[in-house]
Amino acid sequence: QVRLVESGGGSVQAGGSLRLTCAASERTPSAWTKAWFRQAPGKDREFVAVMAPSAGSAHYADSVKGRFTISRDKTRNKLYLQMNSLKPEDTAIYYCAAAPRSSTKSGDYSYWGQGTQVTVSS
Repeated sequence: QVRLVESGGGSVQAGGSLRLTCAASERTPSAWTKAWFRQAPGKDREFVAVMAPSAGSAHYADSVKGRFTISRDKTRNKLYLQMNSLKPEDTAIYYCAAAPRSSTKSGDYSYWGQGTQVTVSS
């Protein structure tokens, strides 16, 4: 089965940093697009960042541009999200997802991790 497991979440003060990791199982094709989404309490799941192997570049939500960086380790099939200058509004459960094609829509992804909590205090 395709399995995705997030880790690295935690509680930090505003302005701090965290690095999230998404570990993909061997059944997850390395050529698939992988992305990060987040969901805050009472809100819909929203796009954060995406890394498409064939695209050659990453795409970010406007709210995180200049602060977050998505990257991957091809040999270990891992995805990362480096989050700097964190704000209280970044507080959410962060999920990684995988799909055959690149997309910023959560509905286009069939495989998801369990999520990791990120809490940013003011």
